[in-house]
Amino acid sequence: MLMVTGLSAIAILIISLLLYEIRLRKPDQVVLYEKENTVKIHTGRFYVRHLNLALPKTAYSFPVTVEASAKGNIDCRIKLSVTAAPLLKNIHQLIITGGWNSKAHIKAANEIEINFTSIIKEYTEKYTIEELASEKILEQLNLKSEDVSGKFGLEIISLSIQSFEASDPKISEAMKQRESARILEQTELLNQKARISAVKSKLNADEEIAFREHEIQMRTYELKKEELEKENDLALRRMEEELKREKMKLELEKEEMNALKNNPELLMLTPQAARLAEASQSLKNARTVVSFSPADLQNGADLLGVFQNLLQNSAAKTNEKKDNRE
Repeated sequence: MLMVTGLSAIAILIISLLLYEIRLRKPDQVVLYEKENTVKIHTGRFYVRHLNLALPKTAYSFPVTVEASAKGNIDCRIKLSVTAAPLLKNIHQLIITGGWNSKAHIKAANEIEINFTSIIKEYTEKYTIEELASEKILEQLNLKSEDVSGKFGLEIISLSIQSFEASDPKISEAMKQRESARILEQTELLNQKARISAVKSKLNADEEIAFREHEIQMRTYELKKEELEKENDLALRRMEEELKREKMKLELEKEEMNALKNNPELLMLTPQAARLAEASQSLKNARTVVSFSPADLQNGADLLGVFQNLLQNSAAKTNEKKDNRE
């Protein structure tokens, strides 16, 4: 009975020991073990507590404040914000830096802080306080952060400068005022450039409008010129047609006059002769007055004389016949 009780106690002790030593690896942990003087990563789900070391794989953020001096022994203060995580491919260096404990990454971060402080101090001593700027300091840190992170087994995920200012409040205030003046000057310069640009744009627009208006005027003038030329051509054609008609009319009248001249008896067939004969028959002792227009007189004096003689003879004969009847 005592033997069974002893065995049970031993079994319970062994089970308790196993429960105490055996641990389940969490997803955000990396488990390390040492073999042949080399730190390696345990890939299994379970590990023995005292034979392995569990470190967090999560990112670790820490601030860094550096008290440095610019050229001329002008003290300045730079505040950094650094985020780092264990570099698995160089995990052996992390253990060398931080030791075999769960806070190895914190000790490694302290070493990074010391190195960054040294880098910043070495850089600021080369320049005056006016020449230094957050962007330049950050650029210098980024150039050397990869070497620093590999050196201590941590990977720098992000690095930023929170502030950069002179330690002396008077110098800091003077720098702020100078920066404000510079910003105001640049703003005023930009405003003046904007005004100049606006004036140039307006001038260009006015020139373009004037040029377009000139083009419209020239086009209108050309259209009017074309229209006037067409009207002149039309008037010239009308005049030429009128001259042709007048010429044809003159030629026709010339032919008629030639025909009457060669055949005087045809004068009796003219409308003037017919009206004259009618008047002589209807009126007693009537005298016939024959008038000719200047245009008729221009047709020839000989023909006019012949026509007048013919009419007078005809009127005389008609009067004689009426007298004899009476």
